[in-house]
Amino acid sequence: MIERYGSGIARIQTICADYGIVAPQFREISNGFQVILYKKKIFENQKDIEKDIEKRLNSTQRLIINTIKGNSHITQKELSLSVGINEKNIRNNISKLKGMGIIVRVGPDKGGYWKINENE
Repeated sequence: MIERYGSGIARIQTICADYGIVAPQFREISNGFQVILYKKKIFENQKDIEKDIEKRLNSTQRLIINTIKGNSHITQKELSLSVGINEKNIRNNISKLKGMGIIVRVGPDKGGYWKINENE
């Protein structure tokens, strides 16, 4: 937990970059500071967004997406076996892919399925 102490600004900047939005502004104001967050996307055209997302995906995340394309009802355990990494790393990569808006879970954990957002 102490490793995360003092890393808030860097984490905010990383999250904004991951979501493809304009970088936040940090301002010192009297005895404190102000953070301005934007919801405007960095890229306006869809092809630029797709290229940026593709650059940010690692080989494991690409493999997860391709595996889900082949079987949208695949479980995390099955993904783990198929991709060749442990379930914790599958969950971490899925969380990142969800955060980027590339995949979504439709329905409950049991009985639901994965959907690839082709627009992202």
